[in-house]
Amino acid sequence: MNICIVGTGYVGLVTGVCFAEFGLSVTCVDNDERKINLLQSGKIPLYEPGLEEMLRKSMKEGRIRFTTDLGQAVRQSLVIFIAVGTPCDGSGMADLQYVREVALGIARNLNGYKVVVTKSTVPVGTGKLIEGIIRENCPEEFSFDVASNPEFLREGSAIEDFMRPNRVVIGAHSQQAVAILQDLYSPLYLIETPFVVTTVESAEIIKYASNAFLATKISFINEVANLCERVGADVQVVARAMGLDGRIGSKFLHAGPGFGGSCFPKDTQALASLARERGYEFKIVEAAMEVNRGQPLLQVQKIGKALGGLDGKRIGILGLAFKPNTDDVRESPALYIVRQLQGEGACVQAYDPAAMENARGILRDVQYAADAYEAATGCDAVAIVTEWNQFRNLDLERLKGVMRGGVFIDLRNIYAPEKLEAVGFRYVSVGR
Repeated sequence: MNICIVGTGYVGLVTGVCFAEFGLSVTCVDNDERKINLLQSGKIPLYEPGLEEMLRKSMKEGRIRFTTDLGQAVRQSLVIFIAVGTPCDGSGMADLQYVREVALGIARNLNGYKVVVTKSTVPVGTGKLIEGIIRENCPEEFSFDVASNPEFLREGSAIEDFMRPNRVVIGAHSQQAVAILQDLYSPLYLIETPFVVTTVESAEIIKYASNAFLATKISFINEVANLCERVGADVQVVARAMGLDGRIGSKFLHAGPGFGGSCFPKDTQALASLARERGYEFKIVEAAMEVNRGQPLLQVQKIGKALGGLDGKRIGILGLAFKPNTDDVRESPALYIVRQLQGEGACVQAYDPAAMENARGILRDVQYAADAYEAATGCDAVAIVTEWNQFRNLDLERLKGVMRGGVFIDLRNIYAPEKLEAVGFRYVSVGR
C-alpha cells in the first residue's frame, strides 16, 4: 500500500519512518527544500534516539522517499496523512493555516478514492473543514473519506510509542476508511494493541483531553510540592504513596519546574480556547496552565534565596531541553529560568547534551559549555533543570572542586539529599 505523509516535522517524520518499518511504501512531503535534501541524504533534522538508523534502513530497502511534490505524492497514494504544524494563534486556538493549505493541495490532485487522515493535533470540527475544502476545490467528483488518527508520541521514546502503543485511535464515518487504517496498523494486532474506533469528532478531542489530563497531573503534583515545602513534608514520599493507588498511577507525578514542549502548553491552551468559544469555561485546565506559568518563577526565587540574592552570581544550568532525550526547547522551563536569572543580574553557564544548538538562537549572553563540569566551573551554584541520565551520576567531588560556591539546586529531585550534603553541598530540591 502506498501512503503519503505531508509534513516532516517530529510527528510526520516518526510516522513515516515507522510505517516504512511496517513494510508500507511511504512518501514524505514537505515544502522545505533544505529539510527534504537533508532527509534524502539519510540525516534527520531533529534529535530522536534510533530514528536516523531506522530511516537509513528503510531508505536502503526502498520503502521511504522524500519530495517537495505534493501533487505527485497525493496521486500515487491511497492514504494521505496530514502531519503539519498547528501552532496556537493569537487567541489561543490552533492555527489551521497549514492544514487548509494541504487540504487544498489534496483537492487539486485527487484522482480517485483516497483516505485523508489528520495526524496533527486539531480541534473538533477540523475533519468537516477538510472535507468541505476538498469538495469545493476538487475539479472532478471523486469519492474520499476524512479520518482522524491522533498521535500519542513522547519525544525521546517515539519509536517505542509507535511500535508498541497503548492504544490506536481511529475516527471515521466510513467503514471502508476504518478498514484501510486498520490494515495499515495490522502488525500491531500481533501484540494485541487495543483499537478505539469512533467518530471523527471524538477522535479529535481524545488527543486534547489526554494531553490536558497529563498536564493537569503535573501541575497538581507541583502544587503538592509547593505545599510540602511549607509544611515540612516530602513530595516524593507523597507521590509514591499516591501512585500506588491504581486509580491514580505513578506516571507524571514528578515534581519539578513545570511542563513544556510542543504539545502540553499548546494543547491545553487550545482546549481551553475551544471551550470558551463554545461558551464553557474549562476551569481545571485553566488552573493547570496558571500553575505551570508560575512554577518556573518559584524555582528562580528558590535559587535566589539559597544564594542570598542573584545579582552578580554565576550559575551553572544543566539541561535546556524541556525533557531528556530530545533537542526540543519549545516552552522549556529551563529557558524561562535562564532569562529570569539573567534579568536579576546573574551570569549563566549552561550545558545540554542535545539542545544547545537550538537554545543558542533564543538565549543571549549565555556561556555554553562542553560538559556539566565546565558549566559548573567558577559557579556559585549549579542547577539541574532537565533530568538527562548523564546528570544522574555526576562525580560530585569533581563538581564541587570546580565550583566557587557550594549550592546544588536539584529541580528534578534525582539525588538523595544526604548524598549531596556528605560532599559539602548545600542541597535544594523541589517539595522536599
